[in-house]
Amino acid sequence: MSVLLGIDIGGTAVKIGLVDETGRILLSETRSVSFDGYKTPIMTTVTALAGELLDKSSEKPVGIGVSATGQIDVHTGTVIGVGAHFGNWLGSEIAEILGNAFHLPVTVINDANAAALGEQCYGRAKGKDNALVVTIGTGVGGGIIENGRLIQGQRGIGGEIGHYIIDFDGEPCPCGNRGCFERYGSTGALVRRFTGDPALLAELGIPAGEVNGKVIFDHLSQPAVQAAVDHWIDCISFGIVGLVHIFNPEIVLIGGGISREEERFIRPLREKILSRAMEQFAKDLVVEAAALGNNAGLLGACAYFRQMHENF
Repeated sequence: MSVLLGIDIGGTAVKIGLVDETGRILLSETRSVSFDGYKTPIMTTVTALAGELLDKSSEKPVGIGVSATGQIDVHTGTVIGVGAHFGNWLGSEIAEILGNAFHLPVTVINDANAAALGEQCYGRAKGKDNALVVTIGTGVGGGIIENGRLIQGQRGIGGEIGHYIIDFDGEPCPCGNRGCFERYGSTGALVRRFTGDPALLAELGIPAGEVNGKVIFDHLSQPAVQAAVDHWIDCISFGIVGLVHIFNPEIVLIGGGISREEERFIRPLREKILSRAMEQFAKDLVVEAAALGNNAGLLGACAYFRQMHENF
């Protein structure tokens, strides 16, 4: 059975693992890529950790599948766009660097698209031909499976749902536009709602530096917090309903750490989506939390490699 080296590169950490054909992770390691404020190039950290992992294992991979944050040109394995400013990530030639270091074939795909493939091959979208996977975190990412295949577009950067515009006169976005979905529907947007209101934080007794999604949900018994979270879930539901009307999926999967909140997040989000989508789009539509958690990108990266190299 062939084994792949899977690599999932995020803005703060990289996860690397050896993955077999069934999606079983045989060995894995995680390391910060921002430990010194990105003075050390991300790919230097990634390459070093990959070498250490391979030295620990008797398994020899036949290839490398990479999931990476940013807009990835899948033809060259290069970072051609970033939604956040960290390090010198833009322009990183991921495939070339790893190919030269380990003398193995390499594929590279955006992390949200990888998560969608991971769910299709090993998670809750398995057996589904039309699926929408939405990751809710600092931003909003997504992957779209249509008729069994991942939508990638001309250069492999399709599915950038965090930057489709839901309010043309809305908040400025670091991408240069206004009113992008992730400015309203990300966990980052929810956190900004609270850090931008010092009086509310003082009333709740929460230091500004400690605000995150978990802390906010821990205070849901407070009416002001519940109202803010309800509005945030409204924003997410409107964005997803628009996507449902475009792609007509059979399943919508929600990823990100907040997706573990079944009763307080997934259930109300599901109800709002199903009540707002047009009748025939909502019919038989399933809305669930994604299944693979932090392993989605790693597994999806390996699934993409196998799609591109069917002989492996």
